[in-house]
Amino acid sequence: MKDAHRRRWLMLALGVNAHAGVTLGLFGLPLVMPDIQRFFGVSLPVAGVIGNAPALGILLALVPWGMLADRRGERLVLGLGVGLAAVLFACLTQVTATWAVIGLLALAGAAGSAAMVGGGRIVLGWFQPPERGVAMGLRQVSYTLGMAVAAFVLPPVSRAHGIPGVLAVCAAVSLLAAVLAGLFLADPPHTVSGTRPPPAASPYRQITLWRVHATSALQVVPQIAISTYGVTCLVGVYHWDVVHAGQLFGVAAIGGAVARVAVGRWSDRSGLRMAPLRILTCGSLAVLALLVLGTATRSWLGPVMLALAALVTVAGNGLAYLAAGELAGPGWAGRVLGTHNTLQNSVALAAVPLAGLLITSVGYWAGFAGGLACTLLSLPVIPARGEPNAHVVRRPP
Repeated sequence: MKDAHRRRWLMLALGVNAHAGVTLGLFGLPLVMPDIQRFFGVSLPVAGVIGNAPALGILLALVPWGMLADRRGERLVLGLGVGLAAVLFACLTQVTATWAVIGLLALAGAAGSAAMVGGGRIVLGWFQPPERGVAMGLRQVSYTLGMAVAAFVLPPVSRAHGIPGVLAVCAAVSLLAAVLAGLFLADPPHTVSGTRPPPAASPYRQITLWRVHATSALQVVPQIAISTYGVTCLVGVYHWDVVHAGQLFGVAAIGGAVARVAVGRWSDRSGLRMAPLRILTCGSLAVLALLVLGTATRSWLGPVMLALAALVTVAGNGLAYLAAGELAGPGWAGRVLGTHNTLQNSVALAAVPLAGLLITSVGYWAGFAGGLACTLLSLPVIPARGEPNAHVVRRPP
């Protein structure tokens, strides 16, 4: 038992490393958006589609990966998926046609999305309910850690070696993460107590689960608008150097990582997931409103609120993700978490070109205002009223 208690942190670290490693290629390309525009000679909305092309594959693959993880465990899923993504990133270094780049990035997204499902199941399988908020916060740090590394590494690499150099770095980091996961990940030694048994019927009979999904889908809009077009806003409106703009988002990503762990600890202490998320959403609304004001007036508020919005809008991601997994139970966790991320990425995929069109036709403030509107719409959707306490309801008899 003591050995399993120690090993769970190693398992979590391997899951975090796999997700962080593949994040560079799946979500880090918008950090070099100006270079993507120049390299391929395309407009801003098309460059946005290229930078977010992995989401096309993520949409199709998350649920199948979740089903495979439910049956075969995380070791196979993470090692195979992230390793295949590394191979595809390497192939992309030899491709220049825009349509081929989009297609291969979509395939890389389909492969690498395995890390988005498998990492969440590690938390549900190795940790007890009173510890899962912190564990899921640490697991969600994988995204912000990957984005922080991408922000500090990819712009200088792009300047020195171009977009092919960026893709080569993404391939190398993903390959290392896949090898470590394939060699050392293990299944939980027993079924963790404090979770519901595998349900006879689908958990989607619960309206609460649908509301959790809808909350995350709405709140991904400001996140994707800021992560995709934040660097181009600083470069185009405020005349920042692309490397310095990337560094700002790298610092914001580190702050976001700290915030996710702190929010997870808050959730564990309170025994609630959705009530803290509602409070965080109110804070996001205030920051996004100031961001819209700052970019509309081109004042100093713009860069400050961009950094703060990059931090605060992602702080509650782990709470919704954890709530979805706990509502699903161990027998459905992989599929439900896959569906959760699929819905998020569906909305993100649609939001990228729409925000790009708003920005090119009206201004950056309009693109960020769309994210503000979606966050406001999510507030009454959050199922916080009457939420059961995890310490009481999920404790075994």
